Amino acid sequence: MMRRVSFGRGWRWIADAFALFRRAALIWIVLSMIMLLLALALSMIPVLGSYLLYLLTPLLLGGLMVAARDTEAGQEIEIAHLFRGFVENATQLVTVGGVYLVGNVIIAGFALSLGGEDLRQVLQAAAAGRPEDVDPAAANRASVAVLVAAALFLPLAMIVWFAPALVILEKVPAWRAMSLSLRACLVNVLPFLLYVAVMSVLLLVALALVVVGLALWVPLAILSAYTAYRDIFGAPVPLSERT
Repeated sequence: MMRRVSFGRGWRWIADAFALFRRAALIWIVLSMIMLLLALALSMIPVLGSYLLYLLTPLLLGGLMVAARDTEAGQEIEIAHLFRGFVENATQLVTVGGVYLVGNVIIAGFALSLGGEDLRQVLQAAAAGRPEDVDPAAANRASVAVLVAAALFLPLAMIVWFAPALVILEKVPAWRAMSLSLRACLVNVLPFLLYVAVMSVLLLVALALVVVGLALWVPLAILSAYTAYRDIFGAPVPLSERT
């Protein structure tokens, strides 16, 4: 079911994702912007908002994986695709969201414990838009906590990366889907390093272009998650080789 792919496939996932994006660019931009607006709206809800965002993210991504599959099949994509995860295998997707939520809460708690008052000072200054108020020594100590949190987030991201696609497209139970996702990422760590490097550069370019850049980068990121899934789990013919 799962295979190891070559280093260069990390770039191929992005190229194939762009080919898919070109087939239905407008609707993919609309879907991505709706998802970002929903995320923004949830993040503005005090306390519970961020928790709901973590919990619901796999359901939204599940719907987008269906949209990616249907785009590949030449079918018409609708805004309703975004919410397919709420009606198809929703319980399993919520389970993935629960693991993602708990993982993020644990990581955040650990980072705050490690960073202590220094990290709180940095976060408060950043939220207030006054980074100059942060003591350099405190910033350095807070950076250690952030780096540790990033290191802990990496395996969590691997656990969740392919899980929505496996759950909604192949009806794999949530716990097995997360296990397969982690194994797939570890087995294919080299192409993933290339993929992350290229997508990071593209993100920097997108941020420079602000709204227009993000409107292109976000659907590319979503579609490349699908093309990576298809490559590793489905052994597809690359888009560039199809007639």
